[in-house]
Amino acid sequence: MHKDNQPLIFEITKEGRVGYSLPELDVPEVDLSEILPVGMMREEEAQLPEVSELDLMRHYTALSNRNHGVDTGFYPLGSCTMKYNPKINESVARFPGFANIHPLQDESTVQGAMEMLYDLQQSLVEITGMDEVTLQPAAGAHGEWTALMMIRAFHESNGDTQRTKVIVPDSAHGTNPASATVAGFETITVKSNEDGLVDLEDLRRVVGPDTAALMLTNPNTLGLFEEHILELAEIIHGVGGKLYYDGANLNAVMSKARPGDMGFDCVHLNLHKTFTGPHGGGGPGSGPVGVKADLIPFLPSPVLVKEDNKYTFDYNRPLTIGRVKPFYGNFGINVRAYTYIRSMGPDGLKAVTEYAVLNANYMMRRLEAYYDLPYNRHCKHEFVLSGRRQKKLGVRTLDMAKRLLDFGYHPPTIYFPLNVEEGMMIEPTETESKETLDAFCEAMIQIAKEVEENPEIVQNAPHTTVINRLDETKAARKPVLRYTKS
Repeated sequence: MHKDNQPLIFEITKEGRVGYSLPELDVPEVDLSEILPVGMMREEEAQLPEVSELDLMRHYTALSNRNHGVDTGFYPLGSCTMKYNPKINESVARFPGFANIHPLQDESTVQGAMEMLYDLQQSLVEITGMDEVTLQPAAGAHGEWTALMMIRAFHESNGDTQRTKVIVPDSAHGTNPASATVAGFETITVKSNEDGLVDLEDLRRVVGPDTAALMLTNPNTLGLFEEHILELAEIIHGVGGKLYYDGANLNAVMSKARPGDMGFDCVHLNLHKTFTGPHGGGGPGSGPVGVKADLIPFLPSPVLVKEDNKYTFDYNRPLTIGRVKPFYGNFGINVRAYTYIRSMGPDGLKAVTEYAVLNANYMMRRLEAYYDLPYNRHCKHEFVLSGRRQKKLGVRTLDMAKRLLDFGYHPPTIYFPLNVEEGMMIEPTETESKETLDAFCEAMIQIAKEVEENPEIVQNAPHTTVINRLDETKAARKPVLRYTKS
C-alpha cells in the first residue's frame, strides 16, 4: 500500500470477481494452440487482478490524478514550451474527414486533407520567412537532422566536400550536436560571451572553408536574443556556410521577427510546442522544416504541391535527400497546428509572443531578489536562475526542484544550460494567468526562505507525494531486467 493509503489493485482483488458481463458464446470456440506459433501460448493463466469494472475505473482514475500535466497544473519546463493545448484542436482533429481517412487512399479522395496540409505549409512559410516547408519530419530533433542532411546535400552538389564541420554554441540544446553527428558532421563548439550571447570573436576564430553550417537558437537557451544576429549571419555566409535555426524557442518571436529575415537559410519548428500539439510522453511530435530557395531542390520527397487547383505529391525530385518519414508527417498533429493558427489569426499569434515575454520578465523580476540572476537583462520567453547562494548553505537546485513537488508544481528544467551553475530554467508561456504566476513565485520565495531557516525541509523533499525521493541514477545504472522462458 502506498503512503497515501490508496491500495494497490492487487490488494483489492477478490477471486472470481470480473469486470465484464458478456452473453454466452454462440459461435464455435477456437483452439488458439492451432493458430499461434509454438512457444507463444502461455503455460499458465496470467496473474491478473480480479476486480469489478467500477473498481477498475476508480483505480485508473486515482492513478491519473497523481499524474502531472499541463491540464492539471503549472508546468514551467524551460526550453520545452509546455503550454496549454486548446480543446478545439482536439475536436477538429477528430472530424471524420480527418480522423477516418487512410494515407494510402488515392489522392483524388483526400483533396481536402491535402489542401489543409498545403495551407499549413504556406502559413509556416509566412511565419518563418522561408520559401518552402516540408511537413515530413516527426519531431524537433528529426527536423534538425533533416535540415542538416539538406545542407550536406547542397554542399556536396556544389563540390564542397571539405565542409565537414557544424558550429554549435556552448548553450545549445543537446540535440544540436547529436543531430550534427548523426548527419555525418564534426561538431565545433563556439563560446558564449559575458552577456550570454555568441562570442563573435570566437566564432570568427572557428569558421573557415570547412564550415558547413552554424546551428543557432534565437533567442538562445538562456532566453536571450542574439542582438548581433545580422553580423553573425554575415560571418557564416562570408565563408560559404549555412545558418540553421533551431525553432524550439519560436514562442518568443512568433509574428514579431522571422528567422528568414535574420539571415537563416533553414529552420525547423516544433508544432508540438509553439503550435500547441500535445507534448511529452514520447510523442506524437511534428518538426516541419522550412528552407530558402537554394535548398528547395533537396527537400525530402515527396513534396506536396498545388497544380491547377489540385493537390498532389511530387516525387520527381532528382536532388532530394529522400523520404525521411513514412507517409507525410504526423497528420493529426498537423491538423491541430493548423486549427491553432487559423483560430488565433495574425493578431492572436502576435499576442502569444507578447504575453510569453511579459510573463517571463514578470516572474524573473519577482524572483531575482531570492536567487542569483546570471544575466541581469530583459529576457524573452524564458529565463534562467541560479541556486549558487543556496548551494553555499548546503541545498542543491535538485533539492529545491523536489520541494516544488510539495506545492503541486512540476519543477522547471534544472542544471541546464550547462554554462550556468545550479541553473533553473523557467518558461511560464503565454497561457498562464497572473494569479498562477504569483502563486508559483510565492512557492519559490518560500523555498528560498526555508533554505535559510530550515534547510532540512528542502533537503529531504518531497514530503507529500505518493513516493518519497527516488534515486535519480540507480534505474539507469542498475536496470531491472525480466527474463521469460523461450
